[in-house]
Amino acid sequence: MIERDIVEQKIREFEIKEFVADKVRRSGHSDTVVKRTPLGEKIIVYASRPGLVVGRQGQNIRELTQDLKDKFGLENPQIEVGEVENIYLDANIVADMIAMSLERFGSQRFKAVMHRTMDNVMRYGALGVEIVLSGKLPSSRARSWRVYTGYLKKCGEISISGVKKAKAVAELKSGVIGVKVSIMPPDIKLPDRVDVLSEEMIREDSMEEEKQEKKNKSKKKKKQKSKKKKSSKSKSKKDKKEQTDKQPKSEKESKSPDNDPKEEKKEQKEKKPKSENDKSEEK
Repeated sequence: MIERDIVEQKIREFEIKEFVADKVRRSGHSDTVVKRTPLGEKIIVYASRPGLVVGRQGQNIRELTQDLKDKFGLENPQIEVGEVENIYLDANIVADMIAMSLERFGSQRFKAVMHRTMDNVMRYGALGVEIVLSGKLPSSRARSWRVYTGYLKKCGEISISGVKKAKAVAELKSGVIGVKVSIMPPDIKLPDRVDVLSEEMIREDSMEEEKQEKKNKSKKKKKQKSKKKKSSKSKSKKDKKEQTDKQPKSEKESKSPDNDPKEEKKEQKEKKPKSENDKSEEK
């Protein structure tokens, strides 16, 4: 069945993505894209520090390709590494950074870590951020801490497709701590957003529209003139052909090469009466 094959392919792609994310966790992993090509599977790894993904003289890449061949049976996996420009606008990288800082410094300074990352995300131009930590913080009883700022959509299509969400896990001595990050990027288009233009902007827009209309009109006029010229030329050619066809045969014969004026003059000279000397000779 085709449906079963598609489901198997998607499950396999998900397993490959999870495996790559675990292998390249410390290098600021953002996302993994799996593509099928005629040469084999193409795997693109996006990370904040691509040098750590590649390794010294490509050692890490070689190990990763060999692991993919052994575990998933890929014949010729081609791995490419892409760099993420804005680190603090990527939810996966931000969540991993918070988890790594908690593992490094412990759960005592978790509030400072949350507020610092939130300020950095807003400084890079995000519209809104939300960070949620859940676990044994700081006491022995589990609870959740939430920090948010800015404008963030919680429901609707934009909250699903537009808002970037990510989850991460920090393993501490006291237990496991979960990290949730939601970021609303600055380039998102909101349906309820209305931009009020000033009078100067409206005038500039109207002037530009008038200029475009004038240009379009001039282009149309030029096209019409060129069409008229072409039609007049074609009509003149047709008229000439018709006139030549309508000419009588006598005119055509007179214009024919057989009745040249030079030959007519020669014939007239020959037909002239003989002179007196010629007549005496005959006598």
